[in-house]
Amino acid sequence: MDLFQLREQFSRDGILMCFNGPFSHSIIEEIGIAIRNHLAAENIARMAVQDVFAVYIEMTQNARNYLARRDISPAKAGSATIVIARRDEFYSVTSGNVILNDDVEMLRTRIDHIKAQAPDELKKLIRQQLRAEVQPGAMGAGIGLMEMAKRASGRLEYSVRPVDDRHSFFTLTAHI
Repeated sequence: MDLFQLREQFSRDGILMCFNGPFSHSIIEEIGIAIRNHLAAENIARMAVQDVFAVYIEMTQNARNYLARRDISPAKAGSATIVIARRDEFYSVTSGNVILNDDVEMLRTRIDHIKAQAPDELKKLIRQQLRAEVQPGAMGAGIGLMEMAKRASGRLEYSVRPVDDRHSFFTLTAHI
């Protein structure tokens, strides 16, 4: 592996931080601290630091919880990737992980619905979801994607790439 070439690629793409592997609670926490410290050192607006951090936390927890809930082991692509980059005046937070092909349409439908909402409609959806009864077996209130969309400067971007007959690789990006 040519680390110099990798470093040059990271520099060209504005990548500040990249992690690839299983997301444990401690790894999520440690990377989160590093992100906050790095962004604070760049003297960016406090709200932007909070937004990048919040989106990072949502993405990593979503990936970790999904992989655990679907019992996708690290040996079978149960790890995930997170990249934080600076592009012009924006930061982008991108995560990627393997998902089951059976979940692709449900995920697309959910994200497309969220992307179609105007900011005031999105806030209304979040309030409705917080008031709704939590479904049995749910790992949270179900507002993670909505919160990311609310904090993003533009629409969430995603892609799904087939891996094999059972799995696809899901990538999600929020620009802040």
